[in-house]
Amino acid sequence: MAINAQSNKLFELIDREDKLERLATGFVFTEGPIWNATEACLYFSDMPGDTRRRWSEADGITVVRQPSNKCNGMTYDERNRLVVCEHSTSSVIRETGEAREVLASHYHGKELNSPNDVVVARDGSIYFTDPTYGRMPGFGVERDQVLTFQGLYRIPAGGGELQLLADDFGQPNGLCFSPGESQLYVNDSVAAHIRVFDRQADGQLKNDRIFVENVGTGDFEVGVVDGMKCDEHGNIWVTGPGGIWIFDSEGSHLGVLEVPEKNVGNLNWGGNNWSDLYIAASTSLYRIHLRVAGNRSSYMG
Repeated sequence: MAINAQSNKLFELIDREDKLERLATGFVFTEGPIWNATEACLYFSDMPGDTRRRWSEADGITVVRQPSNKCNGMTYDERNRLVVCEHSTSSVIRETGEAREVLASHYHGKELNSPNDVVVARDGSIYFTDPTYGRMPGFGVERDQVLTFQGLYRIPAGGGELQLLADDFGQPNGLCFSPGESQLYVNDSVAAHIRVFDRQADGQLKNDRIFVENVGTGDFEVGVVDGMKCDEHGNIWVTGPGGIWIFDSEGSHLGVLEVPEKNVGNLNWGGNNWSDLYIAASTSLYRIHLRVAGNRSSYMG
């Protein structure tokens, strides 16, 4: 592993001697890591493998659900129930034990593309992205697109009509809240940039603007913006060419945490102090201990 620093501020977050540890390998394309603090384990998905798995120090890797409807992003809601984006069903669902509840599958009577990544606000409202990747071979079920756009959506707390917040993305992908949830960051894989919105008291968004541009070129052969999380200080950690790109809250590029895989799908914090970063990178799952903890407000666990 190498740390490609653009600023010495990066070493306030990552120790120069930190090592990237490979926890498991042999998967097709890993995604959606989410830490469960109660069970002290990490759940993650393998979309092409149509499998959800669990990793813990005690048990190693175990299969949780197969088939998994080619699930992608996962998070927990305010009651610690698992919320999952499913590519095969074009749905956002919630699991309570063995019960499966569909939260969103259509917009104005038309099937969603393939919900990709998801966050839950403290008030219980759910935000998710809806690109078309789950309608492509391998990562989902190949089929025609019904909607004419790729959107960003909100499910109101307690349910209700699905709200379209933005429909002008190329392929919306990762999203995360700032500490305090006053801002929502959303990236666009083909545009190779990150946008930021101001979140209002009623959950709506305004003041859409570009946060950072040129996170690679949008070329999947070298890696694209995909999974994205915010740490406790408001720094943004996002996948991109070569590994994990880190930006401060003003959009300054601090550097890249290099990962030895062609594509990195997603990342998330966990561990006893919430300062272990877990990285789902193509065929493998990695971990690194950091000097900074994740922003816990937007994913419970």
